[in-house]
Amino acid sequence: MRRTFRARAALTALIAAGALGTGTVAAGAGTAGAEAAAAGPATYALDSALSERLGDDTAGSYIDRRTGELTVTVTSEHAAEQVRAAGAVAKRVERGAARLEAAMAALESGAKITGTSWGIDPRTNQVSVEADQSVSAREMARLKRVADAQDGAVRVSRVPGTFKREVAGGDAIYGGGYRCSAAFNVSKGTARYFVTAGHCTNDVANWSATSGGPVIGVREGTSFPTNDYGIVRYTNGSAPAGNVNLYNGSYQDIASAANAVVGQALKKSGSTTKVTSGTVTAVNVTVNYGDGPVYGMVRTTACSAGGDSGGAHFAGSVALGIHSGSSGCTGTNGSAIHQPVREALSAYGVNVY
Repeated sequence: MRRTFRARAALTALIAAGALGTGTVAAGAGTAGAEAAAAGPATYALDSALSERLGDDTAGSYIDRRTGELTVTVTSEHAAEQVRAAGAVAKRVERGAARLEAAMAALESGAKITGTSWGIDPRTNQVSVEADQSVSAREMARLKRVADAQDGAVRVSRVPGTFKREVAGGDAIYGGGYRCSAAFNVSKGTARYFVTAGHCTNDVANWSATSGGPVIGVREGTSFPTNDYGIVRYTNGSAPAGNVNLYNGSYQDIASAANAVVGQALKKSGSTTKVTSGTVTAVNVTVNYGDGPVYGMVRTTACSAGGDSGGAHFAGSVALGIHSGSSGCTGTNGSAIHQPVREALSAYGVNVY
């Protein structure tokens, strides 16, 4: 189902060392997140609590790059007082959640064009729209007409490349001639699973750690389009560790999950571009892929490429998202999109560990 603005939102040695394979970009490539602010457990908890408490009185929050403080947009002094009392910075803005929701609804009904995406950028109090190179001049004119009618609530920009799901043939988790990446190992009781992209699990039920190798897991759930997540149950008797491959001989332990905050730094681990860094630039993002839209996503500046689909977006020991796709990468500046992982965990009743 489509989410509203108010609801915005490691594998074992077997998978992490073998299935994720080799790529063409060195570990740690992608420096776009170098100036981003770090986010710790306290920041995620505060952001979540204030979002629930303020409801329509906030139009989103972000981490200030200069100060590292959580900044919460508000439309009333009463809301500002609550934010300051909780220990965050309040910023008065012109447009509330309802106004930004209305702008996105206008885009949904009047400019749902393949090759476009839009989401909330609380730093500018706007809906940020990106149009890739597949969007024609006529479609671009239509998009701008809808945007212009929103009285400054929408800004439109062109991006290089084309938005696409990033599945490719090669190395990593394999099934039915496809290669994807696994995101996080999860559990329910004594059962062990991994989560990955729904557009991968839509097409394939049985997954292997090597091309043509024995099946290590079987699909138990999948959701795409609208969402982009799926879950695979380990069927080979393994008890995988709850970590993510850093492609430098080490692994990042994952201890919890949270929703990403605009302005924060994060990393992406995938089977093609390995580990890249970026900054969160928008939340509640709609991406209009050629085979259907996905809603409630997160836009970042991390680099990615074909085969990274399903990979992990994380910050330290915190799981943030499941890699969905991008419009490509220019130098170290990318446009990686992720599905918030907490939604997938809730849908399947599982936990990271």
